[in-house]
Formats: sequence, structure tokens, C-alpha cells
Amino acid sequence: MRAKGILMLLVMLVITGGLSLISYYGIGENHTLGVANIKQGLDLRGGVYIVYEADKQDITTEEMQAAVSLIQGRMDWNGWTEAEVAQEGNNRIRVDIPGVENAEDAIRKIGQTAQLSFVDEAGTVVLTGDMVKDATKQVGAMQKGDVAMPYVALEFDEQGKQKFAEATKTNIGKPIYIMMDEEIISAPIVQAEITDGRASISGNFTGESAEELASLIRAGSLPFNLNVIQMKNVGARLGADALSTGIVAGAVGMGLVLIFMLVVYKLLGLVADLALLLYVGLELVIMSAFGLTLTLPGIAGIVLSVGMAVDANIVIFERLKEELVEGRTLRLAVKNGFSRAFPAILDGNVTTLIAAGVLFFLGSGTVKGFATTLILGIILSMFTALVITRWIVNAMMYSGLHNPKYYGMRTK
Repeated sequence: MRAKGILMLLVMLVITGGLSLISYYGIGENHTLGVANIKQGLDLRGGVYIVYEADKQDITTEEMQAAVSLIQGRMDWNGWTEAEVAQEGNNRIRVDIPGVENAEDAIRKIGQTAQLSFVDEAGTVVLTGDMVKDATKQVGAMQKGDVAMPYVALEFDEQGKQKFAEATKTNIGKPIYIMMDEEIISAPIVQAEITDGRASISGNFTGESAEELASLIRAGSLPFNLNVIQMKNVGARLGADALSTGIVAGAVGMGLVLIFMLVVYKLLGLVADLALLLYVGLELVIMSAFGLTLTLPGIAGIVLSVGMAVDANIVIFERLKEELVEGRTLRLAVKNGFSRAFPAILDGNVTTLIAAGVLFFLGSGTVKGFATTLILGIILSMFTALVITRWIVNAMMYSGLHNPKYYGMRTK
């Protein structure tokens, strides 16, 4: 049993050390799973953010989704692949563009409305986006016997119906280019004259790419303008200073917590410290693996969840000491201490998780960044407190550390 306990402790030390190294250095030349691959928010990296507002009342969800797709497409066309576009409220869209220094220049490149057009091989515009009544993703077989595949279905208004009939009649076997401003977003080949005002665009679409094309086409016929109501530059230097300050603050806070636990709870404090180091390593690796964005408030969320993880350990240790004072054996005291602490830990974390969930779904920007790290931190802190801490305490018992005073019982 003693050898088993020592082996368990060694395994936990190796896991903690390995996870710390991976989270700091990453794996391979690309530093996979390392902190270097964690996406930094606008407030840490610097850049610009812009808030657009639609000049129309009672906008539908589909119209706003089309507008978001439009702006996201323009981000990609300008090479801003790390930019984030998100709807705020019912009629606003927020755009975060890291690494860009001039907000006004970004606005000029993004533009405020889309110019969608259908152009033949000769460069003649055969109809424009305002003649498109609807564009949707569909799934089905284009011909009898074919396999069902995603495609884009178009519907034109009366004017568009006539113009599209003329265009398809004169361009059979030729492409009609669908263009957003000066960018070609699709080039379907005309198979036959289309006179009913309905057309389909087929090809090697996935469900996602078909929906993206449909959204771009819908965006070209948006019945409203997007007006800039707020813009701000965040200097790269300011972002770098915020990051370094946040890291220092987090490290100091973490260090003080580790020292406090070690001084007050002695051996159990060392157990809590190991669990906390494992917790931080897990959080950083998960953020890097899933591409979560780290913001300055996000660092605050990590530090706050560290405090919550410590709080859970304190509740467990106090329950354990109560069991020892009442004369329980060490093994039974450990078992009862964790089981008695579980309801209090669960209730406290679930209520915080609910609040963090509200911030995530209703908040935006840095508020959402704070909520993201807090939610992840709450889940991981419960795991480390209830599973990892218990593992280490049991390993210490198995390794021969049976004296109750090591576990907080005061003897006269």
C-alpha cells in the first residue's frame, strides 16, 4: 500500500510538471497547446473596434445574420482573418480587428453597404442585388437519381425575374459571375433558360459553405444601411502593457494564494497548491487547444476562479478537521470530509456559473471574455478540488502519512 501511495504521488507530480511545461512552452515548433498560441483579445494585442447600427426598425434575425456575414466576408477579403464580428442587441454589430491601427481606414475598407451584382462574361451587369428576393441553403438532388447535396436556391422579384430570364437565355453554357463589390463570390454555369424567377447554384458545397454563400447574396440586397455609431483605436503598446500588467497581477495573486495555503494548512496546503498548479496548467492548455480568446478581464476571471478553487479546498479541509475532532479514523474523516463539503461547493459554484452564463450570452466584447474564462475556471476548479485534491490526499495516506496532525487536527 505504501508503494502504491508513493507511486500515486509521483504520477501526480509528473502530470503537474508536464502540464506546466506544455502550457508554457507548447509542443513542437508551432508551440501547440502553449500560451503562445492563445488568441489575444483587442485590449491585449491592440487594434480597432467598430460598432455599426442598422437604420431600420423591426429588423429580422435573418437580416442581421446576413449583415454579419457581409462584414465577416469583408474581413476575410482584407486579410483580417483574426477579426471577430458579432451581433449586439437587436440592431447593432460589433467588429474587433486586432493588429490594425487606423479605425477610419478600416471603416473605409469595410464599407457600410454591399454592392451585389450578376455579371456576364463580357463584364455587363445583367441584374443587381436589390432584385434578389431571397437566397437560402437547400439540400436535395439536382436531377433524378443524383445524390442529395447542399445547394443555394435563389428567388428574384418581378424585375429580377425578367432580367434573369434574358441573361440566362443569352448565356447558356457560359458563367454568370456573382460579385460582391469587385470580388467574385461564385461563378455558376448557365444550364438552361430560367423564366420562373427561381434559380439554383450547385457545386461542391458543404452545408456551411452553401449557407455562407446564401448569406452573402442576401446581404447584397439588405433593405437598410449600417451606420457607424462608435469606433476606437487601441494602441499596440497599450495592449502590450495591459498584458504584462495583467500577467504580473495574476502571478502575484497566485503566489500569495499558494503561500497562504502552505502557511495556514501545512501539508494540506501543499496538496491544495499542487491542485491549483494543475488547474492553471489545464486552463491554459484548454484555452490554447480550443482557440479561446484571452482578454484583460479574462485574466481577472482566471484569478477569480483560482480564489474559488482555494475556497473549495478550504471547505473540504475544515470539514476533514471536524471529522478528526469528532474521533473519526483518518480514512473515514477524509471520506466524510469530501462528501460533506460537496453540497456546499456545488451550490456555490452553480450559482456563480449561472451568473457567468448570463454574462456570456447577454454580454459582448471584454465582458464575454471575462465570462468565458470564469466559466471554464469554475468547471476546472470543481474538478481539481473534488478529484485531484482527493487523489493527492489518498496518496499521502497510502504512502504512510497517517498522523492526524498532518491533516489539520490540533493536539495538546
